[in-house]
Amino acid sequence: MALHPNGVHHLAISTTDIKQQIEFFTDVLGGSLKALYWMHGVDNTFHGFIELSPECYIAFVQHPDNTDRNELGVTHAGNAGGPMPGGTMQHVAFNVDSLDELLALRDRIRDRGVVALGPIDHGMCQSLYFAGPEGLCLEIATGGNIDGRAWVDPEVVALAGINEEELARYRDPAGYERPASAVPQPTPDPAKPNLVYPPKQYEVVTSLPDEAFWHSVENRPPVQVG
Repeated sequence: MALHPNGVHHLAISTTDIKQQIEFFTDVLGGSLKALYWMHGVDNTFHGFIELSPECYIAFVQHPDNTDRNELGVTHAGNAGGPMPGGTMQHVAFNVDSLDELLALRDRIRDRGVVALGPIDHGMCQSLYFAGPEGLCLEIATGGNIDGRAWVDPEVVALAGINEEELARYRDPAGYERPASAVPQPTPDPAKPNLVYPPKQYEVVTSLPDEAFWHSVENRPPVQVG
């Protein structure tokens, strides 16, 4: 099997009111609170995790410098068709396993007084749309096993500037065999994606040995169990 990420472990969303987000995602959507603690390596910042499945969580980060700014097209999309700057989250869709579950969750959302639009049949999936606290644009979807022969539109491929060779590579990415020795950290290249830190700090963290990075934060839970 090809090596690639097999799902989203957690999606972390900024918040100015983590309690409000926890209330919504537990009461309206039925997820359970699994973690709420001081964020590792970040001063005065809460980190919370709501379980969607044992392998998937929605997370929240309440940093003291977070703002409540909500500007359509800049910070928030407003709906699933709204414009946003490149690299930002336009909307997020959560999975359920069947149309019956989608309808049941729609009714749960509406029962809590939240407008839920749908479901709508997209062909490749069925979904419904609704809003969350602080302007979140949310979706619930079901359906899988997308047939790429049917759903890769030649017109859109051309408009995106993708040639035939690139399309073939995107459809069937190269495999990867892990080498016997760990690959060393590359020198940061401005032409590649980079995390944003103060330059001196970035120089330090990118030069740390992997073992030192592994041990760089406290890993014991705040409450000792058993």
